[in-house]
Amino acid sequence: MTATASAPVLSVRNAQKYFGAVHALKDVSLEAYRGEVLALLGDNGAGKSTLIKCVSGVHALDEGEIHLDGERADIRTPAGARRAGIETVYQDLALFDNLTPSQNFYCGREIAFPGWLPRGMRLLSSRAMDQEAATVLDRLKIRLPRLDAPVALMSGGQRQAIAVARATVFARKVVILDEPTAALGLRESRKVLDLIIQLRAEGNAVILITHNMEHVIELADRAVVLRQGRKVGELRPNRDNQQELVSLIVGAEG
Repeated sequence: MTATASAPVLSVRNAQKYFGAVHALKDVSLEAYRGEVLALLGDNGAGKSTLIKCVSGVHALDEGEIHLDGERADIRTPAGARRAGIETVYQDLALFDNLTPSQNFYCGREIAFPGWLPRGMRLLSSRAMDQEAATVLDRLKIRLPRLDAPVALMSGGQRQAIAVARATVFARKVVILDEPTAALGLRESRKVLDLIIQLRAEGNAVILITHNMEHVIELADRAVVLRQGRKVGELRPNRDNQQELVSLIVGAEG
């Protein structure tokens, strides 16, 4: 059974978004399914970032709906999106350089000992967080030189892997990756691509924003193309239709 044989885990319906006089999203609809990589493509200013920021709670839609597992989702904040099971990894990664991988994993969602301390006071279980982080990293085949070192001492690829792994800890429905291989070398990019393949194999719905067509052809089960705030096409990417995808992106189709 293919991913699209089942009901979508995420459905965006007729999304509209305005920023003053700028009409950033114009009646955009898309669906994402478990166990697939959906590439979201378009030139700068096409509406990709606006769309994912609406899905991840940074912006609210002016019109349209977002559904998760068939139920309408009222997503108004990033925290609300995370509670709904949506995790987003932006280009800046949003890691705390002075913290270890496990501390970054659980920052704001720390594991605490049960107890009867006064309200607002908790004893944190560093060992439990370290053990769970190590388990996730091992499952995703991420190898780090040290788990007790701050992430500032790690390479770009290792930092990217930590950010993606952190998202998978809490993402119950959708993982959104914004240019995950930007500024990485070939070897580090390969590790991130392998991680995306692993996320798909584990049944995650992965939305991938990238300008790298080679990565789209290798990874994406489907590709949705935006241009000037509109959805202008949807294809199953392969070598034969790569030029068609590029034409949709730049507006040269036909």
